[in-house]
Amino acid sequence: MAKTALELTTEEWKQYHPAHRKNPGWPPAKRQRAWAQARQAAQILREQFGATRVVVFGSLAHNLWYTERSDIDLAAWGIAPQNYFKAFNAIARASSEFELNLVDPDDCFPSVRESIQQQGVEI
Repeated sequence: MAKTALELTTEEWKQYHPAHRKNPGWPPAKRQRAWAQARQAAQILREQFGATRVVVFGSLAHNLWYTERSDIDLAAWGIAPQNYFKAFNAIARASSEFELNLVDPDDCFPSVRESIQQQGVEI
């Protein structure tokens, strides 16, 4: 006989809540391609836009947060504010497989800055 929501145990609830499902992380080959793309983007940011530091954060850095819609999140220091959109466009054009996001760590939400500081990986 089927149970109502009130009758489910904590363990039974987990199968219905995405945050509690086991996530295997990025598929290995895709993760390897994503890291290569992140390194290429970092090189573009340094060479063309004067970035002094580039950090990967989010699902690629943490791995277990991967979903089919995961992208590559980058934070970059040293890019002149007036060049951020040009820099973003340059790295976005360089990737056909992955969506890339570029964050100015000095001008972002505190929660994003905290994520960069706690889980970020410098490349």
